[in-house]
Amino acid sequence: MGQKMLAVRMATVAVLVSAAPLNARSSQLPAQYFRLLEAGIVRVGERMDAEPGASLKTLAARPGWNHFPQSILAAAVLYAKQHPANAHYRDPKMLALAIRIGDLLASECEKRRSETCFEDEWDPYMWLEAYRLLVADLGDERRAKWKRYIEHDTAPLASDARKRQEFPWYNTPYIGTSPNHFASWAALIFLSGRVFGNKEWEDLGRRILHRFAAEEQTPDGYWGEHSRSGPTTGYDHITFTQVAVYWEYSRDPVALQALRRGTDFHIHFTYPDGTPVETINDRNRYWKVNSWGHFGFSNFADGRRYAEFLTDFFRADNLRMDDLGRLAQDALYYHEGPTEPMPQEQPRYSYQMSVPAGIRKAGPWVVCLSGLISTPAVNSQFYLDRQGHLSVFHNRLGLVITGAGSKRQPELATFFEKMQGQTFHVPISSRLQMNDNNGDRLSLAYNTFFTDLNVPPPSEQQLQLRFVMTARGQPPSEAQLNLQLCLKAGETLETGAGLKIVLGTERVELGPAEVGGWIRHHGWKLQADSTARLTWPVYPHDPYKDAPETKLEHAVGVVSVPLQLGEKDAPYIRPNAQEISFTLMVD
Repeated sequence: MGQKMLAVRMATVAVLVSAAPLNARSSQLPAQYFRLLEAGIVRVGERMDAEPGASLKTLAARPGWNHFPQSILAAAVLYAKQHPANAHYRDPKMLALAIRIGDLLASECEKRRSETCFEDEWDPYMWLEAYRLLVADLGDERRAKWKRYIEHDTAPLASDARKRQEFPWYNTPYIGTSPNHFASWAALIFLSGRVFGNKEWEDLGRRILHRFAAEEQTPDGYWGEHSRSGPTTGYDHITFTQVAVYWEYSRDPVALQALRRGTDFHIHFTYPDGTPVETINDRNRYWKVNSWGHFGFSNFADGRRYAEFLTDFFRADNLRMDDLGRLAQDALYYHEGPTEPMPQEQPRYSYQMSVPAGIRKAGPWVVCLSGLISTPAVNSQFYLDRQGHLSVFHNRLGLVITGAGSKRQPELATFFEKMQGQTFHVPISSRLQMNDNNGDRLSLAYNTFFTDLNVPPPSEQQLQLRFVMTARGQPPSEAQLNLQLCLKAGETLETGAGLKIVLGTERVELGPAEVGGWIRHHGWKLQADSTARLTWPVYPHDPYKDAPETKLEHAVGVVSVPLQLGEKDAPYIRPNAQEISFTLMVD
């Protein structure tokens, strides 16, 4: 990070901190963790009592229970973690339930002697943590059995990690898996080595995790999954968690420095509703509030407040099993201490990375601008094209415009152009300039034009987006600007032409005359260009199915405006060839 950028960030932090009392001590955490664990593990015990012969497959079949093995850590932490807020410390019922879950896992492993027991490494990691906490209470036979099967699942990961440890980068094109998984392998290997006295495993995990902290993290605090050019925000929480585990046991200074950078990244790129900002994410269009890695944030005063903020969104009556396990991990390793205010609590803040992406909160508005450019991963279904460049969130109304990426869908790109028989939908160059007084400017260059997106400082009720196009060379056969609108199925959409449509599965295609210059929906009104069209529903790419989404809740509406970049024999450079403005107003 350059010294100028660092000074700007430190000044921003100083302003934020001065806006609220310092050294307010958290009374919420870890107490809230224990309350959530208690409620969640009661549901687990009740179900196991109601279905005493249920297999792991049966238990995991219920929605939200697919990571059922992770529930073991909740019972183990409630039994083993001494804290005034934990009423179940040394509760024999919690010990009995943890043992019951662990014995079920062991019996499932017994049936699968020749294969690993779990779908991924996160489940055996939780079993390992429970083993570590309960080892003195397990007895020789059970202790040996649990150890045998945890090692059985760790061994192939250690073999695979050993082959990859010296690869050039820990990114998918090199290691053939996601960095978040590779870091998770390393944490499991590292902790298994420590717990079971396997020095070779401990050293292997240590080397990989040290490199994640010292070399693989970008100066902006994230671990790129496909490349270092931009983050994969949701999955970055997972990699962050593994480095946090490494810090707990190694006290390696570079790990704490990485956690500080990671906390800065996540704390700024989280919407006021707790969800990670999707515009800069190259794998997921949406992500739930994260339970991963709170304990890593808790090494810092503002991180403790951020952990409180995230925890507030979890409800005891509907915890998923993976959240139950991760909240147990958070309770186990949480660092108590003073809290400091976080950006989401301030009336305004801005944050710009060294790569061309930034975010600004101004009153009720949060705007993310992204000029991130990455080579499309043609042979991977999991990585989205970085084709969305703008998102607008409102404190009361939620996400209004999404800048989420997609794949094989130029109609969802902020811009596309057609020339020489091909369609291009990602920029070739970009620049982001953020100014607290004059507004922000995102410039995106394509083959036949570049655009300046200007976002002036908004008022409480109104935000403007102004695109100014400069054409270059021969105009394309077709070019278009698109905004993805977060429309709500079941609600009414009104247009300037007097139409009122209740949105559902039925296809809606409105031309300029039917749009009539504006649309109103869900408490907001978008004033649009006179040539704007609207299409609903458009189903984006689902990376896990390698096909379009099927649920209406994931569909978007697209407002599109054709670009008019000049005639064939026009001058080579044509400044201000077209201006397209949108004004977003709240009712």
